Amino acid sequence: MASSADRGRGGVLSEHDGRSAGPPGEYEALRERLRAMEAAAEQIGTRLDENATCQELAGFLFRTLCDAVAVDLRAGDGELRRVAVAGAVGLLSAQPDESPSVRAIDGGHPLSEWVVASGGTRVHLVSVPLLARNRVHGAVLAVRAHGGFSDHEAATVHFTARLAAVHLGHARELAATEDTALHLQRALVAEPGRPHPNLEMASRYLPVGSRALVGGDWFETVRLHFGRTLLVVGDVMGHGLDAAVDMNAYRSTLRDVASTDLAPHRVLRQLDALVAEDPARRPATCLLVRVDPARGVADFASAGHLPPAVFGADSTAVLVDVPVGPPLGTGVGGYEGMTRRITGEETLLMFTDGLVERRGEDIDVSLARLAGLRLPVGETVEEMVDAVVVALDARHAEDDVAVLAARIRPRRP
Repeated sequence: MASSADRGRGGVLSEHDGRSAGPPGEYEALRERLRAMEAAAEQIGTRLDENATCQELAGFLFRTLCDAVAVDLRAGDGELRRVAVAGAVGLLSAQPDESPSVRAIDGGHPLSEWVVASGGTRVHLVSVPLLARNRVHGAVLAVRAHGGFSDHEAATVHFTARLAAVHLGHARELAATEDTALHLQRALVAEPGRPHPNLEMASRYLPVGSRALVGGDWFETVRLHFGRTLLVVGDVMGHGLDAAVDMNAYRSTLRDVASTDLAPHRVLRQLDALVAEDPARRPATCLLVRVDPARGVADFASAGHLPPAVFGADSTAVLVDVPVGPPLGTGVGGYEGMTRRITGEETLLMFTDGLVERRGEDIDVSLARLAGLRLPVGETVEEMVDAVVVALDARHAEDDVAVLAARIRPRRP
């Protein structure tokens, strides 16, 4: 097996490994240590992601000092999980009776020992806790065969462990903040109002990417008189907390206006006039559909929003040609309504643009992709929404996705 010296590690190797031409002077060893620390600062923690940081730590130590490296992280349940390895993995089986990671973490200080790996190879193992700001995130195990770590090399391992621990703390703080933001977003959009019981409903909210923050996509249902329900999907322009605040304001105002039981296009007119009075409010698109199961009709109105789709009994889709008015907040008005018959065998699908839009693609092409879906026949509303999300790869969309689907519930005899 090739040793660390055989791989040519730029002079960072120990003067005690017995393979160099001669022990370098203390001054040169210190210079190599400083070079390694500078390189570590550039190569470890390039992303605010704990798994990436652990991979970068393991990779850096393997390239510069070690024959094998492992990084163990402490999870939320307190258990240690190995999340990154590099080098000759077989050497990592050189474990005493108790895990070096556990002993380093419990003791709160580095450990250095000689142990015997599989195959009888005697190796030098250094275990350093990933400690920063009085919090231990895990430990790193650095292994070298056929020679030990010098003091300067051990100090480099300790430095990289502390550096990685700082970045792990930042990554975990960011993850906790994003988790709070995501719960806030779901609380705002994932609990629509109470639809009339003669409708079957399903909804999904999918934030964009793994760094999701609150945004402006939303949906709502408002229960009306005579068994009718108003379905709403909207999208406030922009992202972040400001968009979420405006989204919640739109949603609250719409509930008030919708309670007057106006036709959808008249609801949009009033909502637009009210929002236009606040110049700080961001514009928003919005689609309203009032479903009347008893009559088997649906009334549509749009404020700059993409058209809904209706899936028939054969699970093929058609786009509803809804007249499109300007986005809300302009004060221009000019909204028109249209009515379409809808049966209990059809499923209405409303969505925000993140479901279909793709960068650099014409919107007509994007909508045609949705209209061209051929879903399994006989699915429930929940199953149909899941099928659309999968078919359009919505979980990897370039923008937030909100989806609301409805089907008239069959009447009981």
